[in-house]
Amino acid sequence: MGNRFEISVVGDNQHLAEEQIDAAVAEISRIEKLLTTFSDDSQTNEINRNAGIEPVKVDEEVFNLIVRSLKISSLTQGSFDITYGSIDKSLWNFDVNMKTLPDAETAKKSVSLINYQNVILDPERTTVFLKEKGMRIGFGGIGKGYAADRAKYILQQLGVNNGIVNAAGDLATWGTQPNGKPWTIAIAAPDQSMTPFSTLNISNMAIATSGNYEKYAVINGKKYSHTIDPKTGLPVAGIKSVSIICPSAELADAMATPVMVMGVKVGLDLINQLPQMACVIIDDYNQVHRTKNINLKN
Repeated sequence: MGNRFEISVVGDNQHLAEEQIDAAVAEISRIEKLLTTFSDDSQTNEINRNAGIEPVKVDEEVFNLIVRSLKISSLTQGSFDITYGSIDKSLWNFDVNMKTLPDAETAKKSVSLINYQNVILDPERTTVFLKEKGMRIGFGGIGKGYAADRAKYILQQLGVNNGIVNAAGDLATWGTQPNGKPWTIAIAAPDQSMTPFSTLNISNMAIATSGNYEKYAVINGKKYSHTIDPKTGLPVAGIKSVSIICPSAELADAMATPVMVMGVKVGLDLINQLPQMACVIIDDYNQVHRTKNINLKN
C-alpha cells in the first residue's frame, strides 16, 4: 500500500505469535491486491478503466467499502471523496521547488471530475459505475485504516487478546500491554515529528493522524499542506495536524483528512456530534484544539 505496517502481539509462545502475525500480513497483502492503483488487474483500476463506459462488477467487500466511503463523503459534504484520483497531479509536487500556487481557475479545473455523487452503485449486481470519462477512484484516504482493522480482526480470531497494528501511523489497538496497562499513544509535535507533545492511554480504540509536517510547500512564507480541498483544487492551510480517535481505524483514517479541509471550528463541530469519536487539532499557531470528550496527558 506504499506504507509501512508494524504488527505487535502479546503472547508467551514466539513461534505461535509469528504464525499469527504472518496471517495478518497475508490479509493486508490480500486487501492491497484488491484496492491498489499500481496493479492493472486490481478491481480499483478496472472501475477506473471503465469510467464513463460501463458498470464493473466487484467483490462484495470492495462494494461495501465504497458504500461506506460515500457515506463519509456525504457526512463531510465532500471534504472526503474517493474520486480524488482524477486530480491533475502535475500541478502539485509539494517540495522545495514549488514556488507558486496555480491560479484559482486552473486549480478548480483540475478537480472538475472529483464528485462522489457521480459514483453509481447497484447493490443487487454489486456493480460500480463512474459517470464521467476520466474519473478515477482511489482508497488512499481509507484503505490502510481498513487493512489495519482487518489485520486486527484476523489476529483476534486467532486468539490474540492484546496487540497493535500500526499502518504508517494509523493505529488499531486492543487489550493491554504485557504489564496490564493500557496502550499509550504519543501524538507527535507538528514541527518535530519524532517528539511527542502529548500522550493518550487508549485500548480497543484506533487513532489516525493527518498533518502537513511531512509533505508540504512553503510559498511566500506560508506553509501549505499536501492535502487538497476537493472543492477548490487548492491546498489547505491553517492546520498543522489532526488526530482522530475512535473504535475503527478505517473511520479514523477517513475522518482525519476532511477535518483538515474543513478547518478547526467546522471540524470540531462535526466530530463533537459523532458518538465514540474524539479529535485533537493543532493549528498553524501551535494552539491545541480538542473535542469535549478528550483528555490529554503531558
